[in-house]
Amino acid sequence: MGDRTVVADVADELARRVASGEYEPGGLMPSVRQVADEFDLNRATAQLILGRLESYGFVDAYRGKGFVIRDVRAEGGVDVYRRLFRLSMPDPELAADMFGHIVDEERGIALEALLEYTGSERGLDPAVLKDDIDALETLARGADPDPHRMLSLELGLLRKLLTALGHTVQRAVLNSIGEMVLEVPEAVEAYFAVSPDLHVLVWRALVAVWESDGGPSQAQLALFEDLFGMYHQKVVARFEELVGAVGAESAAEITGHAATA
Repeated sequence: MGDRTVVADVADELARRVASGEYEPGGLMPSVRQVADEFDLNRATAQLILGRLESYGFVDAYRGKGFVIRDVRAEGGVDVYRRLFRLSMPDPELAADMFGHIVDEERGIALEALLEYTGSERGLDPAVLKDDIDALETLARGADPDPHRMLSLELGLLRKLLTALGHTVQRAVLNSIGEMVLEVPEAVEAYFAVSPDLHVLVWRALVAVWESDGGPSQAQLALFEDLFGMYHQKVVARFEELVGAVGAESAAEITGHAATA
């Protein structure tokens, strides 16, 4: 079952069955004996696996009854959603739906931070941002840009802005979103549906605005919001294409509409 431990792999397989609805909320998980028999394990290992599912938040343990399946979609927190997203990859439509919600949440946090920082007293030396943007540009213009490292850098830039603004809860949510996206290769690639150079240009434009005396006009802010929205449409369309949620022709059509809107 891959390069990880048997406990992790079997726990993920059982969690996938919960995520897909194969095991319904309120029902009982297979017993320790059943898990041991199905996966050819000893009972001590099967017990560890079911205990891991409990730590994941997918089941509740009841003495004398067994492990009862939780309604993870309704009751699960951010960590549960993160695991659900990773396990949803075999179901392209579900994966695309979840990714759309992730992108919407990230967009809201990022846009609020960028716009608020634009209109606030600067609590962060622009030189700190420029160092990271320089590193981003070096990656973007390399022979083989690494999207994982680039996205990590961009998340770091947003994290610094949120810290300067004192938005600790939003920063925590952004960190969780980053973890969700960074562990799914298709999601990382989708964030660079547009040329990596564009990411660098946007950050440099933002720094130029922050360093200007007059600040941005309302028209500039409105244009930035529109561009931000169109960019995320492309990101979602690219992810749908990568996971097979829509045909390549449909995804290209969606991307084309976003580019010309």
